Amino acid sequence: MAVERSCWAIPDALNGVDLAHFARRVEELGYSRLWVAETLGRDPFAQLAHLGAVTSTLGLASGIANVYNRHAGVMKQGAHTVAEQTGGRFTLGLGVSSPVIVNKIRGIPYDKPLSFMRAYLDAMDAAHYTSVRPAEPVPVVLAALGPRMLELAAERTDGAHPYNTTPEHTAFARSVMGPDAQLCVEQKVMLTTDAEQARATGGEVVKFYTRAPGYRNCWKSLGFDDDDIDGLSDRFVDAMVAWGDVDAIERRLAEHADAGATQVLVQVLHPSAGVGAIDYDALAALAP
Repeated sequence: MAVERSCWAIPDALNGVDLAHFARRVEELGYSRLWVAETLGRDPFAQLAHLGAVTSTLGLASGIANVYNRHAGVMKQGAHTVAEQTGGRFTLGLGVSSPVIVNKIRGIPYDKPLSFMRAYLDAMDAAHYTSVRPAEPVPVVLAALGPRMLELAAERTDGAHPYNTTPEHTAFARSVMGPDAQLCVEQKVMLTTDAEQARATGGEVVKFYTRAPGYRNCWKSLGFDDDDIDGLSDRFVDAMVAWGDVDAIERRLAEHADAGATQVLVQVLHPSAGVGAIDYDALAALAP
C-alpha cells in the first residue's frame, strides 16, 4: 500500500482566521489529510466543517472524536454531515479517550472501554439518518493501542489510528490487524538539533499523556518503565518525539512506513514557542 503523509494538530490556540490559514497551508504543501484532536476545546465536527469550507482538496479527519461524549446517533449525524458537505473528504476517527478526560474532568462513567466501543459501533450502524447521505460510506478508524482494540478496528472498521507510539508498535499493530487494514500512525516531530531544547519541549508535550493508563500500558509493552515515563527520561522522550534535522526526522517517518503504516501523521511541534504553536518552517520542510 502507498504510504500517505498527513498532518495532525491540536489547533485550539489558533483563532478562526489563523486556523483557516493553517489548513490552507497544509493543503498547499500537499499533505493528504489534516487530523484534528478533540480534548476540551472546539467541537471537532464544527471545526472540520469550517476547514472544509476554506479548503478544496484537503482530506479531513477527527483524531479522535470521543465516543463517551456523544450518543452514537449524534456521532453518525456529525460524521455524515461533514462527509456529505465536503464531498467525501472526511474520515471519522473514534476513540475512548482516557478516564482522566472522560471521568475526572467530564464526570462521565468510564468502564470497560473495549466492550463500550463494540456496543457503540453496533449502535452507530443501527442509528437512523434521514438527510442526504455522503456519496460513499464514511471511512472509520479507531484509536487503538492494545491487541484487542486493534483486532476490533480490523474487524469492524477501516483501520486504526495509534497515537504516542513507536515504529516497533507500528509493526506490532500491523501484525495484529493483518495486511489490509488502514494504519494511520501519529508521530510528533521537532525540527531542531538542540537536544536540551528538544527534550524539554517534547517532555512538556508528552507529560500530559502520562496520566492515561492506556498509554502507560502501551509504553510498558514497548520496554519503558515507570521511571522512564514519570521522569520523562531522554530515551522515552526521544522515542515519542522525532527531533533533529530533516534527514533524522525523515528516517523515523520511514521506519513507520517500513513497519506497515499506510498513513504517517506528523504533529509538528515548535521547539521554542510553547505547546500548541505551529512551526511552519518544519511543516514545509517535511511536506510530502
